[in-house]
Amino acid sequence: MNRILSLSITLTSLVLAERISSVEYRGLYHLSPDMATEISGIYSGDEFDINKIDKALKRFYKQGYFSDIVVYLNDGGKLVFDFKEKSTISKLDIKGYSSEDEKEALFIELGLKKGDLYSLEKIEKAKRKLIKKIESEGYYDTVVEVKVEPVGEDSIALTFEVNKGEKIHIKHIYFEGANSVDRDELEDVLANREEDTLGWLIGFNDGVAHIDQLELDAKRIQDFYLERGFLDVQVESPLLRVDNGSYIADITYNIYEGSQYIVRDIDIVGLVDGVDRDELLENLNLKKNKIFNIKKLRKDIELIRESVANLGYAYARVVPKFNQDKEGKVVDVKYVVYPFNKVYINDVIISGNYSTRDSVIRRDIYLAPGDLFSLKDLKDSISTLKRRGYFESVEITPRKVSDNKIDLIVKVKETATGSIQLGGGYGSYQKFMVNASLSDRNIFGSGISSSFSMDFSRVSSNYSFSINNPRLFDSEYSFGMSVYKNKYEYPTYRHDTFGTGVSVGKQLTRNLHGYIGYSYSKNDIDTNDTTSSLITSVFSDEDLSYAKSTFSIGLTYDNTDDYFVPRRGIILGGRVAYSGVGGDEKFTEYSTKFGAYYGMEDLIDYDLIFRYKLRANMLQDNGHISGPERLFLGGVSTIRGYRPYTIAPSIYGTNENGETTRKIIGGKKSMVNTIEASIPLSKAARMRLTFFFDYGMIGINRFDEIKRAGYGTSIEWYSPIGPINLIFGRALNEGVLERTSSFEFTIGRKF
Repeated sequence: MNRILSLSITLTSLVLAERISSVEYRGLYHLSPDMATEISGIYSGDEFDINKIDKALKRFYKQGYFSDIVVYLNDGGKLVFDFKEKSTISKLDIKGYSSEDEKEALFIELGLKKGDLYSLEKIEKAKRKLIKKIESEGYYDTVVEVKVEPVGEDSIALTFEVNKGEKIHIKHIYFEGANSVDRDELEDVLANREEDTLGWLIGFNDGVAHIDQLELDAKRIQDFYLERGFLDVQVESPLLRVDNGSYIADITYNIYEGSQYIVRDIDIVGLVDGVDRDELLENLNLKKNKIFNIKKLRKDIELIRESVANLGYAYARVVPKFNQDKEGKVVDVKYVVYPFNKVYINDVIISGNYSTRDSVIRRDIYLAPGDLFSLKDLKDSISTLKRRGYFESVEITPRKVSDNKIDLIVKVKETATGSIQLGGGYGSYQKFMVNASLSDRNIFGSGISSSFSMDFSRVSSNYSFSINNPRLFDSEYSFGMSVYKNKYEYPTYRHDTFGTGVSVGKQLTRNLHGYIGYSYSKNDIDTNDTTSSLITSVFSDEDLSYAKSTFSIGLTYDNTDDYFVPRRGIILGGRVAYSGVGGDEKFTEYSTKFGAYYGMEDLIDYDLIFRYKLRANMLQDNGHISGPERLFLGGVSTIRGYRPYTIAPSIYGTNENGETTRKIIGGKKSMVNTIEASIPLSKAARMRLTFFFDYGMIGINRFDEIKRAGYGTSIEWYSPIGPINLIFGRALNEGVLERTSSFEFTIGRKF
């Protein structure tokens, strides 16, 4: 649809009209007349000026709302702007590509949504994006036609009709001139590779060409050489030869390797006061007398820049300069620092928080107006906001105000923090389950979390209420309380509990939180109703009804970068709980937990996350430990593949029928190690597939009296009602009469 500028003013009008009697705007929907007047800058009583009208027209077209504007002056001196607005897109569809469930997300990716104004430029841009996306999946000669149909007077329906063409399969890749490196290793860095022997299996390369990655593959080859010291390497654009009949392709890369260089000397110049040059040189990844590596060089540039930017130099740049000795095949590397001016924070501008209060966000931003800029503070602010679990994404971008002032533009995208749930499920041990809950991690945007839940199954009924304020009155202090009533039928006994607890904490440092707490519970045990006559628990009469009064103190360190799916950082916590002031229990519990998270996307361009988790507990008997308070392993939070609480020190015997019997005692020491590898299953559905291996130990006098392991996979789904974890586990070395479980699930837990 072409824009047509129409300016129709008669010669008579030009001669007779010296002043404009009034201004009228017709056909406006997106702009009010007042806004139109402000844009045009033309008012009643103004002298008629053709140049001023021309500028007004250009300003109106820049708004992007109009396909045509006609301006004329009537006999009474009235200046009339007659607008024809662009049509609105009322319907979007795509045929030949994408499923119904994925269409909305796809159009968002293409930059289109219902309600947008029709623009030929925008549609062509979306079309190019779609073709590029389809080509990235290996389809050759993709054709996309856009069908436009009117719907009523002012809206249209768009249909993208896709012919994906054929997939190209790579038969051979040739690296001409690659004589100094392993060609298999070289091919491994490419997005386009020859088909693996088992290419038809998931996890193996199928040999499908990704056209959009060809030029990037040339840069990957160049980086491969630069990481191995070949500073003079040159890689020509790849030559793709396709057989149009079979769609089989060969790719050729012409490579000039050059010589491999050793680092002879490293220097840093231009550093500012406050940065220790010698300490910085020691911490560099690039080392003297070692082969040059571009990856290490880039890490060093960021390390140097951050050390300078942490002192207020937000615009600091670090430029590497090389002095190559081609005959000696050595290189001197000099990092030249350009710090520019120190920068202070002018303002912090927050957007995207439709529910969360500004103050809740600001208290986790470690830079305020008037502060000296620090890159570390900026990065820590992003990580802290992500850890809260209120936001799907967080961005903090510096915006230059002057040579020594910047604004911080904080953009958050809120995620669902509150939910009302009514659901059910099936577990191998619990059988059919029904649950209902009302929860919110961010009540009315205050940062306060609260939940009320209840669930029922064949073996359990639980009610709980909790509330926690992590920053009481926006201070460094936290406060929480809980009330609960639980009944759970373990394999050897039934446990009824009613309890309450309170805790007060303080943020000691940016990532370190300390707390003290008190809890009291009343417990009743029934050992008569067990699931098997072969398995029982060894409980004394004192265990059948007891009260537990516990004071606890603990520390938690958390510098991870996300609440549900961290890709960087560690969690480390320790707790000491003393039961003995009041109540029947007399023991001290020492517990610790550790989690380390490492995302591989920066290294391998794939969102693989490795996780390591450790949990350890030890009970010190100060007079009495009831059986249910002892340690047990098995289940979702310890060793998957086993039913909950079925791994523990036991006494084995034989009954009158010659069958093996087991009396479970419970342990005083336990430890569980977990290794996980998590990969994306569906980014659109926010679903991941995780492979896990759990290894645990438990005993009375030693940790390693009983050793068990489990392995399997889990589907982690960050669903609209909260995180759901579907676990498929296998016991690796189950013992006599230990119960196993092949499927479990959790709702609401962090992954």
